[in-house]
Amino acid sequence: MKAIRVHAPGAPEAMRLEEVPDPLPGPGEAVVRMEAVGVNVAEVFQRNGDVPVACPFTPGREGAGTVVAVGDGVTRPQIGERVTSESFRGAYAELAKVPAERLVRLPDTVDAKVGGAALMRGITAHYLATSTYPLRPGDRCLIHAAAGGVGLLLCQIAKRRGAWVVGTTFTAEKAALVRDAGADEVIVHPQQDFVAAVRHLTSSQGVQVVYDSVGKDTFDGSLDCLSRRGMMVLCGQASGPVPPLDPQVLNRKGSLYLTRPLFAHHVASPEELTARTTELLSWLAAGWLRLAIDRTLPLDDAAGAHRMLEAHRAVDRRETGGKIVLEP
Repeated sequence: MKAIRVHAPGAPEAMRLEEVPDPLPGPGEAVVRMEAVGVNVAEVFQRNGDVPVACPFTPGREGAGTVVAVGDGVTRPQIGERVTSESFRGAYAELAKVPAERLVRLPDTVDAKVGGAALMRGITAHYLATSTYPLRPGDRCLIHAAAGGVGLLLCQIAKRRGAWVVGTTFTAEKAALVRDAGADEVIVHPQQDFVAAVRHLTSSQGVQVVYDSVGKDTFDGSLDCLSRRGMMVLCGQASGPVPPLDPQVLNRKGSLYLTRPLFAHHVASPEELTARTTELLSWLAAGWLRLAIDRTLPLDDAAGAHRMLEAHRAVDRRETGGKIVLEP
């Protein structure tokens, strides 16, 4: 089979398409013929050496395809079943191996490109809105970087759950995307003072929850947007890590709650992964949840995909836009 291989950290050109042996499933494993592979920022960091990985390696963990082989002890999924997962071992390939318990059936009505690109961002938006702070009808929420990949999904889910949604974005051009995703109000930051805007929009009551993926640049202001006993959800640090915090600040600002959720802790068991992914895919199949796919490229242009992703981040580290997908 053909697979992208990285023999030493470096620029996007460090990724080369090579002929390698077909993977064989071990006990509890499955091999999937990949139809679509989601490209993620984590793979850029692995390729360039910011996140050390033993070389040579094949990048990628997110994708969708059809099961072509299973190992001993695997009763589900069956050969021929369309599946998706966020746990592939080297998804930038024609065939990829994965623990069978981490595979979820892909509905016939969901395109492989969507199923292969939705999990990392979609599951994040799912647990933020349903578990970290379970939004209820009438809740007021602030979503930073609302035009980003997670932000656009989170806006849609929050609105579906009956929340009143305020999104921040960093350019006026992206405000329309945020409104289209369901936001009731959009603040263009830093041109506008988002704290003053939220206080004005809520008649100084504040919001019950802030979902802040920006970090250092917005953290202090986000705390000031919260109502009494509100929750600060720090779900990223695109602008840099937040400095150490005196817990007494939470007391003085209204007995606030602060949490820093991690993706892995919300899909730790196969049962939770299946439950979250199944619900997410059902929303995509129903059509009310929409995933933006920016570009689809052939597997042999993985370097081009990384260059595009790095270009997005160079323009605005907070909002990387639609998903880039590789098709083996």
